[in-house]
Order: sequence, then C-alpha cells, then structure tokens
Amino acid sequence: MAVALPPITAEQVLAWLAQVPDPEIPVISVVDLGIVRAVDVRDDGECVVTITPTYSGCPAMEVIAADIERALRARGVERLRIATRLSPAWTTDWMSDAGKAALKGYGIAPPVQQVIDISALTRGVKRHAIEAPEVACPHCGSAHTRLTSQFGSTPCKALYQCLDCREPFDYFKCH
Repeated sequence: MAVALPPITAEQVLAWLAQVPDPEIPVISVVDLGIVRAVDVRDDGECVVTITPTYSGCPAMEVIAADIERALRARGVERLRIATRLSPAWTTDWMSDAGKAALKGYGIAPPVQQVIDISALTRGVKRHAIEAPEVACPHCGSAHTRLTSQFGSTPCKALYQCLDCREPFDYFKCH
C-alpha cells in the first residue's frame, strides 16, 4: 500500500529552488537572482513555477527550466508546469541581498543602484544625463575603478578594472 505524501507548499518549493544554481553564475541560485518570479501550488496538485529571463533571448533559460524541473521531480513533484513571463521585464531590483553578497564573494561586483529610482522626483531635481554608478572592486573594495567595456562575460554584465589592485572584474549591470 502506498503512503500518501503530504501536499507540498509554495514555500517548500521555493526552498528547494533556492538550491538550484544559475548555470552561468553557479554561486547564486535562480531564486536569489530573481529569475523565479512565482510559485503556485494549485488545489488540484499542479505546481506552476513562473520564471523570467534576465534579458530577452537569454540562452540559459532552457537550461534553467530543465534544472528546475529536475530538482522538483527529484523531490517527488509529479504535476509540474514551468511558465515563462516576459512582462514586466526582469530587473536587478529582484535580486536578493544574499544573492548580491554571493556575487561579490565570487568576484562579480553586484548592482549598486536600484533600477527604479525616484530620488530625482523627491529632490525636485530634473536629471538630464544618466550618471555612471560608483562600482567598488569586489577583490579589494576600492571605488577607484573604471569601465573598460559595456559587456563582460555575459550581456548582463559590464567589464571593469580596479585602478588600485589592477584586477579586472565583471559588474552585474542594473537593468
């Protein structure tokens, strides 16, 4: 006789998915990166995981979906659907603080700004130009850095160099 398992919860699924690494940056999970947008465990037992790519056309999305499916099937989730939602577009604002810390520990400078910034409205100042963020070196902590390329190892990162320790590093661009 088969023993009935208790129903899974969305919180449980999120905890499992917090252990699924991003295939391009394996120190950050798909949850901490903000790719997992929602988990819905329906009354009929179907588990729907909604994901959003970090940018349109991200080649890693098929791998991410397969990794999510593999992780959940290994935990006994039989009725599973992975939905991709493109709107609203993913933003670095969705990254967790733990994810940003993991990036820094891995040698990638995390985003230093929020994408949705209303500070100009609250100051009553009209901003005409986008100011470059001050990006600290993830190796030595120096803010004495410079942008060397708008694109780093992946399109969602820029390449910087620290002018103090001289090390190059990726910066996860705000978007």
